[in-house]
Amino acid sequence: MPTFLGAAARPATDLGGASAAVVGIPFDTGTHPTRVGSRLGPAAIREASGLVMPNDPLTGRGIDLASLADVGDAEVSAGDIGSLDRAEEMVGAVLDQGARPVVLGGDGLISLPALRATGRRHAGLAVVHLDAHTDTYPIAGFNTATTFSRAADDGVIDPGASCHVGVRGTTLHPEAWSHPRDLGFTVIPMADCRARGLDAVAEEIRQLVAGRPAWLSVDTDVFDPSVAPGVCTPAWEGFTAAEGLGLVDALADIEWIGFDNQTVSPPHDVGDMTALLAATVAARFLLGTDPR
Repeated sequence: MPTFLGAAARPATDLGGASAAVVGIPFDTGTHPTRVGSRLGPAAIREASGLVMPNDPLTGRGIDLASLADVGDAEVSAGDIGSLDRAEEMVGAVLDQGARPVVLGGDGLISLPALRATGRRHAGLAVVHLDAHTDTYPIAGFNTATTFSRAADDGVIDPGASCHVGVRGTTLHPEAWSHPRDLGFTVIPMADCRARGLDAVAEEIRQLVAGRPAWLSVDTDVFDPSVAPGVCTPAWEGFTAAEGLGLVDALADIEWIGFDNQTVSPPHDVGDMTALLAATVAARFLLGTDPR
């Protein structure tokens, strides 16, 4: 299996000198009514990253591949919620060695073990969640609709310093937006992003997370299906590639603890373009956090 950007493959317990480490979580709950396949996402994103280059002449930034490691995939089993504990352990091992985790999913639930590992080491963790959906529904259980509900229940994130950005479309539950607001999350719908402009939204996010350890979570369905067809729950009127990548770039001055990208579903992709977009998002994150 290729590594992300051709980075050196290293065990999660031996990362001396690495500033960032890629962790795959090839998991999905298997409960989506029509589109199951995001467990294949990490492999597809790594494969597509072969088309992504490490240097950006426009900004002069570059990814130091010598300080980037790929620790492979957590040993999870699709549909087995308990197996996500092993993903939490792997992300925790990366953090304990001072490296930033760059987590590739998997469906939206993979953010939960990453946040558990991080929030238990960094109190008051703020999350910036870019997604068409809040994934904070007022329902029981563990699935892609309850990722941030359970993270809030666990106390591993601070909802008052966290936000859902780019949400849109119709929802299965009538409180899909109001419940996260009741918990303290800031919810910024896609319509507001367009009405206010991304510069204003980026500034609001900076103020919201200021002074906090922060995690960036990007669900690939925050992008419009015209540029990201291979996702689990596509929703029209999403970010263009330029808008979504531009927002990630605009937030580069936040001192992120780590990052996850999920919901790429290769069986529903077209020409591997969604996987390539996800790989580009992860690379832009690394460009913005590279110690150089």
